Parts: sequence; C-alpha cells; structure tokens
Amino acid sequence: MHKYQNKYRIRSARASWWNYSRNAAYFVTICTKDRISYFGRINSGIVELTDVGRIAYNRWQEIPVKFPFVKLGEFVVMPNHIHGIIIIGKSDSSRIKVSLKSGGITGNKNPMLHMNLSHIIRWYKGGVTYECRKMNPSFGWQSRFHDRIVRSEGALDSISVYIANNPVKWNTDKLNTK
Repeated sequence: MHKYQNKYRIRSARASWWNYSRNAAYFVTICTKDRISYFGRINSGIVELTDVGRIAYNRWQEIPVKFPFVKLGEFVVMPNHIHGIIIIGKSDSSRIKVSLKSGGITGNKNPMLHMNLSHIIRWYKGGVTYECRKMNPSFGWQSRFHDRIVRSEGALDSISVYIANNPVKWNTDKLNTK
C-alpha cells in the first residue's frame, strides 16, 4: 500500500493494463455493505424484492438512458448484491463527444475524468444510495465492485446463464450470509 497525505491507499481492483472506457462487455457484481439483505429474499428460487430492491432494479434499467453508449445484458438483483452485464459500445463520434463533455483532456490518465465503467457504477451506486436512504438510512454498498472483462461470445453466454440461475442457486451462493 502507498501513503497519500499520511493515509494508506488501497490499490485499484481494476486491471491496470485495461482501459475501462473501451468498447467491451463487463460482468459486474456489487455487494451491499456487510452483505446485509436490503434488496429482498429468495423464495423457491424466485427473487422477492423489497422497495429498496425495486429501486436497485429500476436504477439499473436507467443506465442506458443516462449513458446512451451502454447496452445492458443479463441482470439480477439478489438479496445482498447485484449481478449484471454492461456493454460499452461507443461510436467514434460519441467518443469525441464524451471526451469533450467530461472535460477529458487528450492524454489525461485520470480515470475519473472519462466515461468508463467506474463512472457508470459510481452513478448507479450513488443514485441507489440516495433513494434508498430515504427509506432506510443505514443502507450502504461495499466501497468497491467486482468486474470481469468478457472476452468472447461463449463467455458472455456462460455468464448470462450464471446470472439468470443465481436465484435458484441462492442456498449455495458464496454471497449468501445465512
């Protein structure tokens, strides 16, 4: 770990060799703080969402509205986490617009200044948190998220099946805290 202003900084979990604003599909998992089941419960393999869970679901559906260069793949809200596929597909002209909109300076390596996966997830988590805390002030996310760069159609198909079947396999899921 490195120190910044006399505080330890945890290195990024993102792949340092990858540009997360690149056109690609990303498998994303985001967990709630302490894996508390804010979003609902699983009953006979079916997700029953709470009001907080419906907020998480609806906000995910808004991602392509906020980020028109994004398409969504398979997605599920589980009791204490979400799994989803985000597909970034910027055209050459939208890359220029995004760069200008976000104040991106050519050659700037700061990922916070670009429309990338982290920016999308930050928007999603922030919006869900804002709305959910109106109902449950203790709601929170883990500070990070897990991603996997999807590298083939076969992998995309396999991950999509995994996401779709996640509620049925909840009893053996490593994220199930009960």
